[in-house]
Amino acid sequence: MSDPLAAARSLLTGLVGDQAEAWDRAGRLPRELLTKLGAGGYLSPGVPAAYGGLGWTSARDGEFTAHVGSLCSSLRSVMTSQGMAAWTIERLGDEEQRADLLGRLTGGDLAAVAFSEPQAGSDLSAIATRIHRDGDSVVVDGHKTWSTAAVYADFVVVFGMLDDGGAGAVVVPADAPGVEIERIADPLGCRAAGHADLRMTGVRLPAACLLGGGGQFLPLLVTTALAYGRMSVAWGCVGILRACLHAAGKHARTREQFGRTLGGHQLVARHLAELLVAEQAATRACEHASRCRDEGSPDQVIATVLAKHTSATNAAWGAAVAVQVLASAGTRDGHAVARAYRDAKCMEIIEGSNEMCQLLLADHVLTGAGRGGR
Repeated sequence: MSDPLAAARSLLTGLVGDQAEAWDRAGRLPRELLTKLGAGGYLSPGVPAAYGGLGWTSARDGEFTAHVGSLCSSLRSVMTSQGMAAWTIERLGDEEQRADLLGRLTGGDLAAVAFSEPQAGSDLSAIATRIHRDGDSVVVDGHKTWSTAAVYADFVVVFGMLDDGGAGAVVVPADAPGVEIERIADPLGCRAAGHADLRMTGVRLPAACLLGGGGQFLPLLVTTALAYGRMSVAWGCVGILRACLHAAGKHARTREQFGRTLGGHQLVARHLAELLVAEQAATRACEHASRCRDEGSPDQVIATVLAKHTSATNAAWGAAVAVQVLASAGTRDGHAVARAYRDAKCMEIIEGSNEMCQLLLADHVLTGAGRGGR
């Protein structure tokens, strides 16, 4: 029996080929590629088979995500966005919503999620988007910023506040009247991931678009979506580190200076050793977090935060080291390590900045939950 993960890796390697640089420079991924991957279940591999998905565990999903991240972080970012949307729908939606929306996602439709606003970044309690109930309809008004993959999305899962003070996630079709999607031009990293700002003015939708009927606790909503996003970003950063390790090792084996290869110089060799350590540390942290998630461990939340922080920090550092090893060869716009350098920095910000992760980890220690070395 063939290995599904190996087959998926081979498929993605063939589809991406050497095109990631061109996609990065153009700031676009081919729509037909995204549709094909979505219809194959590869943009949200964790969706259960009952809804047309692959039903992969977090561990298998993670290793696949790392592979995609090693090829193209923009494509991996779209995967993260689609996966977050699917994860949120699966956990907050009723059975009818899950059957409809998850079936669309595994049928080729694309989705994004919209959290951040001009005044609501890490502090999502400042969300100003309003979801107003009006009979058998809901009316959405708000301004969302930096929504990954929104440029490609058929629908966006938008988080907002209800009239009664509760929170909700509403599924907003990208072509609904009152929706404006403005692409963010020339972002620092993941340039082809379709980042966009969304403005929603009097967007009237059927009440059935409100996942689970709304009325949820805002922190629960945020935690639900971010749980998948942080894990996906963490594994994506493992992919960045693997790409940097491959590029730096290849260059150090073949480039000669002062009569020997770069790898023969001790200071360069130290860079390679430390880069390997960074990749292995990130991999082990992600493996542990995925195992916790697959086993339903009570440690899964903090393990995911730890994995995200460890992987993002190491990826940003590792990409800088890879550029240093390749020197001028690695500073050409679009080169694998130049992309990694820009992409990895963004990973220290999204789905919980380094500082927010550190606060969560510190709180884990201060509450006594961190005793015993877990």
